[in-house]
Amino acid sequence: MTSLLLEELLTIARDITASLSAEDRSRRLVDAVHRALPSDAVVLLRRDGNEFVPLACRGLTDDIWGRRFARSEHPRLDIICESAEPTRFPDHSPLPDPYDGLVVDAPELGGHVHSCLGCPRVVEGELVGVLTADALRPGAFDDISDTFLAHLAALAGAALRTTQLIEALEQRAEHQGLVARDLVQDVMDRRGTELLGGSAAMTGLRREVELVARSDFPVLVRGETGVGKELVVRMLHSLSARADKPLVYVNCAAVPESVFESELFGHVRGAFTGADSARLGKFRVADGACLFLDEIGELPLHVQPKLLRVLQEGEVQCVGADDPIHVDVRVFAATNRNLDAEVETGRFRADLLHRLDVCHIDVPPLRERPEDVAPLSGHFADRARRRLGTGPIRFSRDAQGALARNAWPGNVRELENVISRGILRAAGRTPVGETVIVQHGDLDVDPNRGEPAARRAQAKPANAPVLLREAVDTFKRTLVLEAVARNSGNWAAAARDLGVARGNLHHLARRLGLKRD
Repeated sequence: MTSLLLEELLTIARDITASLSAEDRSRRLVDAVHRALPSDAVVLLRRDGNEFVPLACRGLTDDIWGRRFARSEHPRLDIICESAEPTRFPDHSPLPDPYDGLVVDAPELGGHVHSCLGCPRVVEGELVGVLTADALRPGAFDDISDTFLAHLAALAGAALRTTQLIEALEQRAEHQGLVARDLVQDVMDRRGTELLGGSAAMTGLRREVELVARSDFPVLVRGETGVGKELVVRMLHSLSARADKPLVYVNCAAVPESVFESELFGHVRGAFTGADSARLGKFRVADGACLFLDEIGELPLHVQPKLLRVLQEGEVQCVGADDPIHVDVRVFAATNRNLDAEVETGRFRADLLHRLDVCHIDVPPLRERPEDVAPLSGHFADRARRRLGTGPIRFSRDAQGALARNAWPGNVRELENVISRGILRAAGRTPVGETVIVQHGDLDVDPNRGEPAARRAQAKPANAPVLLREAVDTFKRTLVLEAVARNSGNWAAAARDLGVARGNLHHLARRLGLKRD
């Protein structure tokens, strides 16, 4: 064992006893292994159920942070997990490597990893993760002794154990007695509670969500259409003291004004024509739990005083009932409107805004955090792979550049739609089971400025072959996007500009792929 390798082992050993955060400890472990081995990529993976999630890595593209690696889909990871010792794979092993096409220094996108080794990370008899090293050069690890690898695996396991102890102590202090295991399980059970992205804006957003979630105050989540306001609300709920209770959802833009009071507060039998049976209403359904009022800016004026009373007194007055009913509900609200401006115009009550805005969280648009595009792209690619049942999905360098340059006026929702359509096109020309490579031409973005393809269509020659419906839909999509952007993401104002009913605009936007249900 050379002095260089011994020095790297000593570095890992020192870090075990150093006062480091869990993130720094993982990163330093990966850096030390990267220096010690002739590798192009080193990854530290944490086990999350039947999947593995990257904790730290060197030498892979940024979209690795949005990907999850299912053990059942990656035979090399499965073999590493089953082994009690470090595992080396033959240079020409037929088994696909999880990181094929993701190594930064690969001469071509489809280039395969040739040298691979992995160490299972076992703590007190339980598999908790995997440490892997990969090289593009065949035979890169042939001169590394089994003794060194055994020492490396033992120190990596010790470092992980120390990290876990520190994380447990930090979590216990942060959540003041909440059982960490139950909280993590709750987050896993609720789809879409993870805010992806490593930008400063997203790091700050996660900290703010964690802080506000611990209170029992109402929270107003503000941001443009498509930034992920509902995701923030779900994370707030999953980290709150009411996480074991349901999160009841109401889309204020989708409820007809005539039944709004009944929808929120309920009614008694015979309260009005057609009320053949009593209805509880969403506030009583959410009693003891949380209620999410999405698009709160669309709340009709005549309903706002009743909502104010619930927030002030905790009392619900059912339509047709004489006596109020006490409820205990934590309210989350979201809007893409400027509610202060709505108050100025008389469309929203100032006292209601003050009650809702005890705590507010602003979700930044994607254009202010471009470094998050890559991990989000990886996440959406993995989601599409599971839905479509394809082989691994990778983005060409041109495609990555186009995604990074795009302005994304529709934010994360638009990014997901563009990637989903691009993957469908790329998968259509790819044999079953092989790696799907998304090229720049598969994406609905401008080759130079990253503008939506709908804008490019306007510049097509008049004699260009195109289906009539496609041309009409492209023109409609352009008009809608421009109206929404002109009104700072306010769909109701965009509907007024376009001269259509608000509900019709939402329906059209969903059909055109600009909004989701």
